[in-house]
Amino acid sequence: MRRRAILGYGAAGVGAVALMLFVGWWQVDGPGGAEPVGQRPVALTEMDFRLTDHEGNAVGPETLIGRPTMAFFGFTYCPDVCPTTLSDISGWLDDLGDEADEMNVVFITVDPERDTVETVAEYVGYFHPGIRGWTGPEEQIARVADGFRATYERVPTESGDYTMNHTASVFLFAASGRFVTMIDYHEPREFAVPKIRRALAEEMEGAT
Repeated sequence: MRRRAILGYGAAGVGAVALMLFVGWWQVDGPGGAEPVGQRPVALTEMDFRLTDHEGNAVGPETLIGRPTMAFFGFTYCPDVCPTTLSDISGWLDDLGDEADEMNVVFITVDPERDTVETVAEYVGYFHPGIRGWTGPEEQIARVADGFRATYERVPTESGDYTMNHTASVFLFAASGRFVTMIDYHEPREFAVPKIRRALAEEMEGAT
């Protein structure tokens, strides 16, 4: 009887520790966590850049104001992270159903040398139709990445070619342009979709 009680207390203790660890993860690294201020993207209203979408239209931060935005940096020659994330985004948009029509969803290249308008257009065509592809001059890509606090770098390969290292998280902004949160690479769908709905629920600043 005493042994059974001890085992019961032990199990309860393990459960309590597990719960504490989960709560800590949720508040620090999980969906409830806040990004460090120094790394937090600025509001879209404070950004200034000029790019071109995959249909040849001029776009900038003002293009995104008025609807919630989901943005991801990558490149079309990316072997795994980019197609995986864009496939995840496509699945999230399917889960949202009609709500997905209320969002801007953009894929921004970090490899403008190879990612022309035509190349990006073909690439995004393999994923959800709601995803837009953006490209432009290197200096403009640098400006948008700086505003998003995204990083990228060109890395030579043994074959004499190159690949790109880049931020793999997905950025979420409210319709007002205010940064809401990020979705980490490979974050489970049950956490990612509620984050997107959180951005959708944000009212525009100053709205009545």
